[in-house]
Amino acid sequence: MPTRYLSTILFVYMLCQLFACTTLDKPKAVFEATPFWQDEFQYEGLPDPQKWYYAQGGHGWGNNEHQYYTAFRLKNTRVERGVLVIEAHKEDFEENHYTSARLTTQYKQDFMYGRIEVRAKLPTGRGTWPAIWMLSSEKKYRPNNWPQNGEIDLMEHVGYDPGMVHATVHTYNLLKIKGDNPTTTSKFLPDFNTQFHTYRLDWTPKGIQMFVDDQLYFEYLNPRKGWKDYPFNHKFHLLLNIAVGGGWGGLKGIDDSIFPQRMEIDFVRAYRYRN
Repeated sequence: MPTRYLSTILFVYMLCQLFACTTLDKPKAVFEATPFWQDEFQYEGLPDPQKWYYAQGGHGWGNNEHQYYTAFRLKNTRVERGVLVIEAHKEDFEENHYTSARLTTQYKQDFMYGRIEVRAKLPTGRGTWPAIWMLSSEKKYRPNNWPQNGEIDLMEHVGYDPGMVHATVHTYNLLKIKGDNPTTTSKFLPDFNTQFHTYRLDWTPKGIQMFVDDQLYFEYLNPRKGWKDYPFNHKFHLLLNIAVGGGWGGLKGIDDSIFPQRMEIDFVRAYRYRN
């Protein structure tokens, strides 16, 4: 066989070996098959108080939002016909002109690594800003709580851009050095408000992936440079809410004719990370 062919074969062989080693160095994350925490909403009335806590108030929530988040108020949050309903209304309440709800597992259930699944149908209309997201349960990194301790956004949707759902993470370096939301990725769902879709987080020490209906649409790998780049190695809690207006949701104003608007949650499930 000519020498030039032997050299080519040897080069291809070495590339294959290198690829195989690289693949073996990145084992696929494994999660338990059965949820260790879940709410299937197979009951009626207020959300289960053993699982959900209300974040309450109307102070803008750092985003110049216009709603007042109520607590224990069926008009804004309830379980009916097998789904959790979070509903925003146009009404005067505690010096605000809109009401809504912000449910969280804070003080009830924390998560550190694992798989989170939330199956949801979203509200529509200009001025709505629903979110499925996570915040740190610990002020581990000082001097401030955000963004030093991180934020994970499985899904955000702004009503003036119907059907475009967004996923991102927030860290100290991403915000302070590169500018806010440089990692955001988006996916278009034409039936976002008429059909349920499953928003999923796979979270490990090596990185964060987010999916819609099992299709990957966001990935952020741990750069292994410290907490300023990857503050996702401690406990977080889950949040579900509809904001009205705000720095992003209200960028093109609020259409008062759309209310009431609701987000429906079919289930929330959490699975442990195994390796």
